[in-house]
Amino acid sequence: MRKIIQFAKESYAELRKVIWPNREDVISSVKVVLISTAIVAAILGLIDMLLLLGIRAIF
Repeated sequence: MRKIIQFAKESYAELRKVIWPNREDVISSVKVVLISTAIVAAILGLIDMLLLLGIRAIF
């Protein structure tokens, strides 16, 4: 039981050291993720469409 309590205390101490992002940083990061996800999805969709057209042309 002593080790569990020590682990909890050390974990809490480490969490106190973390520099948490503010609201603006989080919103900015979310925008970057959404935009990059949309770009990658568009590129993969285009590649998929081109491959499908190529396969249909062959067969």
